[in-house]
Amino acid sequence: MSGGLLVAGTTSDAGKSVLTAGICRWLHREGVRVAPFKAQNMSNNSAVVVGPDGRGGEIGRAQAMQAAACGLAPDLRFNPVLLKPGSDLSSQVVLLGEAVDTMTAGSFRTLRPRLAETAYAALAELRSAYDVVICEGAGSPAEINLRDGDYVNMGLARHAGFPTIVVGDIDRGGVFAAMFGTLALLEPADQALIAGFVVNKFRGDLGLLAPGLDTLRQLTGRPTYGVLPWALDLWLDAEDSLAYGRVLGRPAAPHGTEWLDVAVVRLPRISNATDVEALATEPGVRVRLTVEPAELAAADLVVLPGSKSTVADLAWLRETGLADAVTAHVAAGRPLLGICGGFQMLARAIHDPVESRRGSVDGLGLLPIEITFDARKTVRQPAGTAAAAGELPVRGYEIHHGYVSAADPEATPLLRDAVGTGEGVMRGVVHGTHWHGTFESDEFRRWFLDRAACLAGRTGFRVAPDTSFAAARERTLDLLGDLVEEHLDTAALRRLVESGPAADLPFVPPGVPG
Repeated sequence: MSGGLLVAGTTSDAGKSVLTAGICRWLHREGVRVAPFKAQNMSNNSAVVVGPDGRGGEIGRAQAMQAAACGLAPDLRFNPVLLKPGSDLSSQVVLLGEAVDTMTAGSFRTLRPRLAETAYAALAELRSAYDVVICEGAGSPAEINLRDGDYVNMGLARHAGFPTIVVGDIDRGGVFAAMFGTLALLEPADQALIAGFVVNKFRGDLGLLAPGLDTLRQLTGRPTYGVLPWALDLWLDAEDSLAYGRVLGRPAAPHGTEWLDVAVVRLPRISNATDVEALATEPGVRVRLTVEPAELAAADLVVLPGSKSTVADLAWLRETGLADAVTAHVAAGRPLLGICGGFQMLARAIHDPVESRRGSVDGLGLLPIEITFDARKTVRQPAGTAAAAGELPVRGYEIHHGYVSAADPEATPLLRDAVGTGEGVMRGVVHGTHWHGTFESDEFRRWFLDRAACLAGRTGFRVAPDTSFAAARERTLDLLGDLVEEHLDTAALRRLVESGPAADLPFVPPGVPG
């Protein structure tokens, strides 16, 4: 089997990432050498990849998840262009894992040829190394204002000659109009590559849906390859924090007699919020994303997650009253955790001539440190131990410009790296670290939750002794593969990947002139 496929969507969060992962898992289980690809991703949820030269780089977290679905280690070529929004008007440009520029909407047109060239070269390498490449589009291919110079959706499909399927989220409503309209807005050469549709997140009687699917085929001349049901267990490794509901996952009943409530502040420029997903896999741990000060007051543990714009999000904390709620939570003797940007906010002072360019600002003053931003970004995958937890093994990853430039000598490190250097700080009920992903280390996660429960007075909380985050992630990937096998026409998908779209697909007016 050889070839490729583009998974496009009617909207952002229509299901492109999970459908791509599901197809990858299905093909991997069929013995196909398959790789994922997303030419350009815009997300602050990223994963660290160690390149061939030993240096760390970044790709979108969804592509790391899709790589795991393929049985592969993450590769910088799987997501050659990553845009990390720092504000509504600018994004950091990460090219093959390395931050190379800051782009505004006005400068995108000038930079786009370079980005496209890099993306196409990465795809060519993957096509020579793997039997099949499953590509994920971005946003919608019907964003006709962006079609000129596009290299992510139909521009990519045209360049590679890949057939395209369009997935739509029926739970949002209007899925038939969205799928028909997506096709009808495309120019003839683009329409010729749209082979059919997939309906996502369906709940109810398929018999009631069938007449709509039949009419869609009559109107477009294209089949629907299947209908994926609503699946409550698909919440790990969300590409965008906006995909989260208020409560993460499906909290299992407590192992002990009490719940542990965790409130995660939903920062405007939140990054790598997936850190707290590992907490949500534990029975009896209820993890909520919130912007309400009252919910921090009611929580047992408060988490300040990562941020792409630490100083700007710290100002927002103060404007909304959340900073006062965080301080009050600590004053009440309940635990607080800051991760990366959230850790930096806990400092006495932040010196930032790089990210916000606001110079020196006061931090929350909850940890005896100062943070200074450097133009060079730290991107690596450290391993070490929990300094305060009997040397439990911990692994993580780092993505940040800020570093601890001053600390009180008595500051107690939360972690130690492989050579014994302290990382992060723990003082009383306040904890902070630059390391993302530490809670995926099962023993460390259990120790931290036990400590948090004790500090919060939840004496009836008990951590389950056998929760495995790695196993939970594998179950999610297998579920995605199962959904594709059970609910999509995999024989038709296989023919599509191998042979491309039918040559006689009709044009659907009005289209857009080519």
